[in-house]
Amino acid sequence: MITRLDLFIDRMVSQRACLDYAIAETAGMSGPVFELGLGNGRTYHHMKHNINGRDIYVFERAVASHPDSTPPEELTILGDVRETLPAAVERFGATASLIHADLGGHNRAKNDAFARLVSPLIEPLLAVGGMMVSSDRMYFDSLREMPLPPDAVEGRCFIYRRDA
Repeated sequence: MITRLDLFIDRMVSQRACLDYAIAETAGMSGPVFELGLGNGRTYHHMKHNINGRDIYVFERAVASHPDSTPPEELTILGDVRETLPAAVERFGATASLIHADLGGHNRAKNDAFARLVSPLIEPLLAVGGMMVSSDRMYFDSLREMPLPPDAVEGRCFIYRRDA
């Protein structure tokens, strides 16, 4: 039997492996990075220390992160992603080099429904060559699902790339 602790560890190990892979793959790009969902800021903190030369914008309803993991106000976009993502398309266009999303909760059916809702809002933000890392399967028309890096656990994280 897989315990909830095992599932959490698999998710964390996979998230780090996938983020590190996507950071390395997009290192030559100049477009902004988008963190969708800050939570306590662990992945934002990781990206902040591993991404050079690119702004990291955080999309969050309300900031409640650890002080070391709180983005600057000018890089924080507050509100519901159903409203802030369409506004970001107008503001940024398809310029994001990397997008990370960890928006789900503990209910798989609700997570899947939300992923179906936000996928078309996220897709137009990604630049050609850009990558999307998500804790949930997403539903994109023009992004290709990538194989996971060796340290990631199948089904615990997903990577997508815009090829053209």
